[in-house]
Amino acid sequence: MSIQLREENVKSSRTFKNIRSLYGLQDKAVCDIGCGFGEYLRLFGKGSIGITTTQNEIDYGKENKLPIIFGNAEKIDQTSFDGKRFEAIWANNLFEHLLSPHAFLIKLKKISNNNTQVILGVPVIPKIVSLISLRWWRGTLASNHVSFFTHKTLGLTVEHAGWNIRTVRPFFFKNKFLDMLCRPFAPHMYVVAENNPDFKYPPKKLKEWINDAHYAELLDITGQHENC
Repeated sequence: MSIQLREENVKSSRTFKNIRSLYGLQDKAVCDIGCGFGEYLRLFGKGSIGITTTQNEIDYGKENKLPIIFGNAEKIDQTSFDGKRFEAIWANNLFEHLLSPHAFLIKLKKISNNNTQVILGVPVIPKIVSLISLRWWRGTLASNHVSFFTHKTLGLTVEHAGWNIRTVRPFFFKNKFLDMLCRPFAPHMYVVAENNPDFKYPPKKLKEWINDAHYAELLDITGQHENC
């Protein structure tokens, strides 16, 4: 698909228009993770930055004066953005590709304020599993996906990484009631959540992680390293 067509598809997307309008993303500094060629980035507020690991996307950004920089989604820290914190974090069609979704969500706290919103667009497995065979759901089980979610497990995964869930819905409509009616038949879901700055791992989990260096970074981010 050409870059121009990608941009046109985003601009004409009713779903994205609904999300952008409801959460004021046109006025917010957004971190666009896995930003591609900046098709969403163009429509976010001043101070927004996109990250990608693909060099031709970075080159395209430079040529078109888009703030696209190199960055690995699973290795995000404050040095990635010179200490900048964002009002919102956008990641569409990324979460299902991550090796460590939980660690990714914890690390996002490094670039977040207390009230930062995270918006993740993720293909989901339908509640009625037989629907997965229909063309409408074909992308859910794409061969390059490594993590898989239902709308329920998507919300739980985000919540248990220290983010307060505001909604999990497809955003076909601005009206929440109408949108919820469509949710069982939506192959792509968006979870919207706000940073919970008071998040702590439960004592049982901390006990499991005592002296385990593998988890040290996560405990440092949540301010619990000293408890281990």
